[in-house]
Amino acid sequence: MRVLVVEDDPKMLALLEEGLAAAGFRVTPVGDGEEALAHARLDRFDAIVLDVMLPGLDGFEVVRSLRARDDWTPVLLLTARDAVRDRVSGLDGGADDYLVKPFAFAELASRLRALTRRGSAARPTALTCGPLVVDPSTRVVTVHGEPVDLTAREFALLEFLVRHEGQVVTRPVIIEHVWDHAYDGYSNVVDVYVGYLRQKIDKAHGLSMLRTVRGVGYQLRPPAAP
Repeated sequence: MRVLVVEDDPKMLALLEEGLAAAGFRVTPVGDGEEALAHARLDRFDAIVLDVMLPGLDGFEVVRSLRARDDWTPVLLLTARDAVRDRVSGLDGGADDYLVKPFAFAELASRLRALTRRGSAARPTALTCGPLVVDPSTRVVTVHGEPVDLTAREFALLEFLVRHEGQVVTRPVIIEHVWDHAYDGYSNVVDVYVGYLRQKIDKAHGLSMLRTVRGVGYQLRPPAAP
């Protein structure tokens, strides 16, 4: 069973290589995201063990790049992070599993065997709301099939709204999930970014999907049938 292991700490990389080899895996060790993508492009692996905190391209970006080129090799993310938002970000980006450091090699090997038994994951379903399509793995957004160019923060806000289609979400909740810091009641950052999305999605395509609920927050809903 061939495994690509991506870890920038040489000591940790050596431990992973030794431990997985002892468990019966054939390991190809690499130290950064660019090298990982190059190896994945040139060779075929049964699974990829990928550290999140890499120099240059981090683990999340590596997964998105793999999925964007239709490489669905099972990916297990390794990281010291244990916040829910990091696990969600990794899995939504196309990873298949997530293991927090420190971990037991027996568990890592068991999870890898489980992933390889499943085989390559199917392409995750894109999120849709009327003519709007949001693909979390490739970060591609289209309206009526036409691509919409969004910044990273605009994409994060739109993805959050699409996942809560039809629900009225408050500004503090949006701040918590999209900006990830304490809400400043005097800040209008949410309103500004909703305005950006309205320009690029509603006004550019003659729609009215982003609704302001005065005194509460915002709601994304599909356009009414003609």
